[in-house]
Amino acid sequence: MKKSLLALAAMGAFAGAAQAQSSVTVYGILDLGWVSGHEKGQTGAATTTQFNRTGSQFGGLGSQSTNRLGFRGTEDLGGGTRAFFTLENSITADGNSIWGTSGSGMRQAFVGLGQKGLGQFAIGTQYTPLFNNASATSPGQFNNVMGDVIYASNSFANTNAVEGISAASTAAALGTNNAASGSSIGFTVRTANMLRIDTDRFAGFQGQAFYTMDGVTNQQTATTATSRTGGKNDRSGWGLGLNYTWQKLFVGANYQSLTASNPYTTAADTAANGRPDIFGSSANTGVNVKDNQWFVGATYDFGILKAYAQYVNRKATSQIDATQYATRTAQQIGVRSNITKTVEAWGSIGNGRFAAYGVSNPTVNFSGYQLGANYWLSKRSNLYAIYGASNTGTSQTGTYYNGQQYALGVRHTF
Repeated sequence: MKKSLLALAAMGAFAGAAQAQSSVTVYGILDLGWVSGHEKGQTGAATTTQFNRTGSQFGGLGSQSTNRLGFRGTEDLGGGTRAFFTLENSITADGNSIWGTSGSGMRQAFVGLGQKGLGQFAIGTQYTPLFNNASATSPGQFNNVMGDVIYASNSFANTNAVEGISAASTAAALGTNNAASGSSIGFTVRTANMLRIDTDRFAGFQGQAFYTMDGVTNQQTATTATSRTGGKNDRSGWGLGLNYTWQKLFVGANYQSLTASNPYTTAADTAANGRPDIFGSSANTGVNVKDNQWFVGATYDFGILKAYAQYVNRKATSQIDATQYATRTAQQIGVRSNITKTVEAWGSIGNGRFAAYGVSNPTVNFSGYQLGANYWLSKRSNLYAIYGASNTGTSQTGTYYNGQQYALGVRHTF
């Protein structure tokens, strides 16, 4: 009897230990508050193209962090090997539908294996390594208020005048028309269909690499003189990254190249100003772009404050005519400091340059800055205030853009 009881107790202990090797965590962010802004500009030389507007809103805008709900899990397989997964979706904290329903609603969905002392690999929708290193060196921690020239994404700016570019297709091209399922105008944030490898850290160094692939080729046929069906549809890309940590110093560098190829019609592509439309705004035009991006960033913790520096370069080139391209460069510096145990503040300033379709279009110069503060109620909850401003312009066409944005809110992470 005693032996039976001991056996049952041992089995129960073993089952409990085995169960402890596997865990699933529910996590998320809810960020609600008030946001207001003012923008004015001109999309061409004519004064009829001027705009001047102000707006404000209460709701689940996620000014400091995008609202999300996710699940992550890990299982110890023994011998230092583990299996893991992440499933994360954006959420709309106000409105009729709580779940993000757009193409960018699914933020992450991947599964992988890791080996202690070597590293890990994962397959699915994931952040690019460039995004991870850029996020680690961002003074504003990639909030959604304008003024950050590296993570150039905001919810208020006029889409036809962002960074002084009057053509909506040009601005969109460096935003979404590549192999990515998520992007800012500065760089590709995440892609679907990704195989990603991350090494463990050795002597302060950690390496990353990824490959994304989604393609199919059908026989191409001509349906009309100006239209095609079939052909190669391919969205693929690769990237490499390396970061280094030494005491209070962190440095990260990345390069990634993404391509998007679709069937296109020669007549339609050359109809606009005698040049191919790189970004496929025409209904008969395929998206045929090679998008090269590289980034370098660093931080150094001085104790009383932490200093940040970043540089990004992006060039999208037509695969139909290599002389046609759009390029964007930006650099930014900033600081972040814990003023008291509960008050944290940061600031950043940066500038850059945008050139569309090569030398046939004027160069656009832009700048931005941001100031913000957190009041920490606990480790998971904080109040925040953020102010950001962006300015662009080119004297050749009279195009300019000036915008300011203000945000107050409360954020809770769980």
